[in-house]
Amino acid sequence: MDFTRLKPERGHDNHLGERVDDPLIDRLHWVIRQAIRVLAVLMVAVILWTVADVVLVLYEKLSDPPFLLLDLNDIFVVFAAFLAVLIAIEIFVNITLYLRDDVIHVKLVIATALMAIARKVIVLDLSTLAPTYLFGIGVVVLALGVTYWLVSARPGD
Repeated sequence: MDFTRLKPERGHDNHLGERVDDPLIDRLHWVIRQAIRVLAVLMVAVILWTVADVVLVLYEKLSDPPFLLLDLNDIFVVFAAFLAVLIAIEIFVNITLYLRDDVIHVKLVIATALMAIARKVIVLDLSTLAPTYLFGIGVVVLALGVTYWLVSARPGD
């Protein structure tokens, strides 16, 4: 039997594309695509939930005395909530692009990881942090930054 795939869409290997002559694999690909759709719907629910969390956090911080004022710590809590929403949106974009193209967009995944680690850096409490933890975060940021630069510098992008 010849297990060749149909022509790839958009110039890349379509991992979940229909196979010409294997109905079992076709059906399994369909199941996986439905699972990805469910993940996309769940991610939208998470995004809405985190938006509600931002509203709640902002309301709680602004309603505590002193009324309608935020101290520096409150601002960091609000920033963390906002950035969690943005990270969830980036993950949703990753899921929908994978559903559409059946390929992992490495640059977008790395950018999402950079955003997540940037969120961590923004909300760090340096007074309670061990130096080795800070060094580890620095190494992760550097590695992701270099990886993003290398992926961005590829010819043909």
